Amino acid sequence: QVQLVESGGGLVQAGGSLRLSCAASGRTFSSYAMGWFRQAPGKERELVAAISGSGRNTVYADSVKGRFSISRDNAKNTVALQMNSLKPEDTAVYYCAADMKPWVHAPRADEYDYWGQGTQVTVSS
Repeated sequence: QVQLVESGGGLVQAGGSLRLSCAASGRTFSSYAMGWFRQAPGKERELVAAISGSGRNTVYADSVKGRFSISRDNAKNTVALQMNSLKPEDTAVYYCAADMKPWVHAPRADEYDYWGQGTQVTVSS
């Protein structure tokens, strides 16, 4: 089984930056597509960004394009989400997820095989 542990969440003022990290177990991390999702109170879980195993393909939600950046370091079994110009509407629990299927398109939430427990991001105004 794959274990995913998120870190880096916290409280930040609007306009600030935060960097989330997800550490994964497993021997074949480089073959997993990785995604970041978020869920705010009263809202459905939504895709924030995803990255293919090689790192060659990335996808971003329209709401975060130009502000967030996803990256991975397969040598360290980690994936990061750099969040800049944060807005109050970015407040949510952020989840890291892994999909073991070959990348054809960015997997939807129900296609991911493993999920972390989440890390809280709160953006104050």
